[in-house]
Amino acid sequence: MERVRVEELAELLLRDYRINQRKSLDDILTRWELHLKPFFGALRAMDVTSVLISKYIDERMSQGAANATINRELTGLKGMFRLGHYASPPLLTRLPLFPHLQENNVRTGFLDDGQFERIISYCPELWFRGLVECGRTYGWRVSELLNLRARHVDVGQRTIRLEPGTTKNRDGRTVTMTDAVYHLLKASLEGKGPDDHVFARSNGKPVKIFRTTWRRACEHAGVCGLLFHDLRRTAARDLRRAGIPEGVIMKIGGWRTRSVFERYNIISQSDISDAMAKLERARVHDRSASNDHDFDHDSAKRGAERAQAKGSIVN
Repeated sequence: MERVRVEELAELLLRDYRINQRKSLDDILTRWELHLKPFFGALRAMDVTSVLISKYIDERMSQGAANATINRELTGLKGMFRLGHYASPPLLTRLPLFPHLQENNVRTGFLDDGQFERIISYCPELWFRGLVECGRTYGWRVSELLNLRARHVDVGQRTIRLEPGTTKNRDGRTVTMTDAVYHLLKASLEGKGPDDHVFARSNGKPVKIFRTTWRRACEHAGVCGLLFHDLRRTAARDLRRAGIPEGVIMKIGGWRTRSVFERYNIISQSDISDAMAKLERARVHDRSASNDHDFDHDSAKRGAERAQAKGSIVN
């Protein structure tokens, strides 16, 4: 046990990810190679203490890493040690304390129609227009969209299908295409076979990374810092504004739990302004109705007094 090194524990974790076909294998491998391995890799596992982990956190913060990023890295490190601890025979006799840093994971970005048009005007290529349109319509994750194949799109039935096991939560989804999505995907599928990617560049190569294009398009539209993932929040807001029940919205976008869905904070400032305007109109209507009621009451009272006075004169 004294000779076990952290890089041996890392191999246990990577093997576990491969065996279980974890979608985040590439992510954890990148985190290990770029950050965890240079700091912990050559150390003996027994030398990794809570004090050393705190030093790692401090170093990553000084490099500008966000708390959420550091938490994902520590989760990987913790997984390595847990596998070593529960191995048969065990490779470790103790587990150090792995802290969890506070995260600000509430989504904040929105994309309105005018900004959408300006983003598209920067890069009017078919793959980009289709990708952004699907993102803001269904709120699907970028990995789910980039992995779409022609066989997942039924142009005749106007449906798109995400097969079980291909999404982040492994649930399947089927949605109906809007007119805009239908025309864009129909054009994107021309001349493609069942296994070809829906979103491919003009040279036929599937789109894998488009960060630079997205960043420049956002700068062109005046929404610097907007993430493609913010289209997920935009879709949730637009669907809710259309009067669609939140349970159906969660099914469309692939939110499994209410707590995760609420992180997207889909009520915007304009929604609050609209709500206050509706409240004000309701109050004005109530005051008007109350005044009309008082006027009718006063009119009836004056009418009764005039009738009584007339009767007295006659008598």
